[in-house]
Amino acid sequence: MWPDATNTQELLAQAKKGDANAVDQLLAKHREAVRRMIDLRLDPAIVQRVDASDVVQEVLIEANRRLKDYLKAPTMPFHLWLRHIAKDHIIDAHRRHHLAQKRGVNREQPMQRPAWSDRSSLDLAGQLLDQDLTPASAAIQEEMQRRLRDAIAKLDEDDREIILMRHYEMLSNQEVAESLGLTEAAASMRYLRAVRKLRDLLAPTDTQN
Repeated sequence: MWPDATNTQELLAQAKKGDANAVDQLLAKHREAVRRMIDLRLDPAIVQRVDASDVVQEVLIEANRRLKDYLKAPTMPFHLWLRHIAKDHIIDAHRRHHLAQKRGVNREQPMQRPAWSDRSSLDLAGQLLDQDLTPASAAIQEEMQRRLRDAIAKLDEDDREIILMRHYEMLSNQEVAESLGLTEAAASMRYLRAVRKLRDLLAPTDTQN
């Protein structure tokens, strides 16, 4: 999901030398990944009030403003740093539009998160539902995605977050650990726990005759 690390490092090196064009390229290359990360987490109840593109733009503007400080002392890979900024803006969006206008927002018709219906969700559903064959029909694929979406939504925040990071953002266990401030062993255990819970949520329907 995230841009190639080697190319990112090259652009960061050029940006550190003051190359404004490199900064533009760097942010442009990460725009879609930031958009996907936000789409995965933006509450469907507020998407009619909050344009994800506006949140993406806010994130990139702040990243541009803070980039010089990051380049002086990068404490983590660029994409993880960018994720932290995006996470803060998602929290701000929820606070502004879900708490300040709670009654109005809760009347809105919930919408499906677009980023939860893609190849990643089908691959994960196939693993957890133990499908013998990859489903060919659109109807079966849609049903698998629906069941997986419902199950993920029932997870607690920590478990849901690590599933999104590993299977939808395609972050490695090392990257997850660094982003969450955990040891790699702790991140791995949290992931395995989340997968077990997700499989248990899917199991009752899966085992019915």
